[in-house]
Amino acid sequence: MDGYAVRGPAPWRVVGRRLAGPGAAPGTLLPGTAVEIATGAPVPGEADAVLPYERSIRVDDTVTPDPQAPAGRRNIRVAGEDAQAGDPLVPAGRRVTSAVLGAAAQAGADTLAVRRRPAVRLAVTGDEIVHGGVPAPGLVRDALGPAVAAVVAAAGGTVAASVHLPDDGAALHAALTAGGADVLVVTGSSSVGAADHLHRVLAGLGAAWHVDGVQCRPGHPQLLARLPGDGPWVVGLPGNPFAGLVAALTLLQPLLEALTGAAPAPGVRLPVFGSAPVPARGVRLVPVHLEPTRATIATGARPASLRAAATADALAVLDPGWTDGAPADLLPIP
Repeated sequence: MDGYAVRGPAPWRVVGRRLAGPGAAPGTLLPGTAVEIATGAPVPGEADAVLPYERSIRVDDTVTPDPQAPAGRRNIRVAGEDAQAGDPLVPAGRRVTSAVLGAAAQAGADTLAVRRRPAVRLAVTGDEIVHGGVPAPGLVRDALGPAVAAVVAAAGGTVAASVHLPDDGAALHAALTAGGADVLVVTGSSSVGAADHLHRVLAGLGAAWHVDGVQCRPGHPQLLARLPGDGPWVVGLPGNPFAGLVAALTLLQPLLEALTGAAPAPGVRLPVFGSAPVPARGVRLVPVHLEPTRATIATGARPASLRAAATADALAVLDPGWTDGAPADLLPIP
């Protein structure tokens, strides 16, 4: 605080001034004396407190406390009061936010040990896919490419490359073995149709399977595998846009967050109101609008459409037996 560093009971005789800047603290402060001092200046070691200007009365070289002012704090910061040498500033797994950078600088840490952003290679498959304009008959716009890129960024990754592949096993094999990525994301080709080659190509590469289908609607044909020799992870997303978004939020996002070492976000659970069919087994994910104490199901959600999700704030995970107004877990839409 700007004011007077004082020692002993009042009144105090002002014997010097110390402004912020380099240099040691003023010399010995005797009882009954004070040093005019600025915020950030070294305080004499014998000082009992700093009396702010607004709580003081000065006449010539004598200072007394303002009798109308409430008793104040010492207003002295002590070296090491925030952290001692060797103390962790933040736990492992925290993202490097503006506050973390500031705290590190304040503690004198010039470098930080961090995990780099996972590099993601995105392969959009489909002979019917176009990437601009209004699609001609028999063609569809790529909706998952932009959506997945946003999920990757929100989860701490970076899209290192994005390619469009025809429905061809050899082209998919080449894309999976091109290197240069920690995670390979394939949209489409994850199901069992005639044009879906991902299972066969991964089997030929000797991939280790971790997830092969999830009991959820939509988004069931999602998969997670890893190529041999600590190779890249492979995430397969359904080609239907909303189903693919569901898989990206339930499989790709947690994978990327784990690779960055991020601590899991706290779960959010609210009563969900509206109407939606729930499967006898597994779960159904529906887009919802959030209010402070409840969520409402957005109408018009379909596996092939992102329109309802575009108006929503989160996805609600409806368990079997869910009924209107029952609570459900929520996944924010980044």
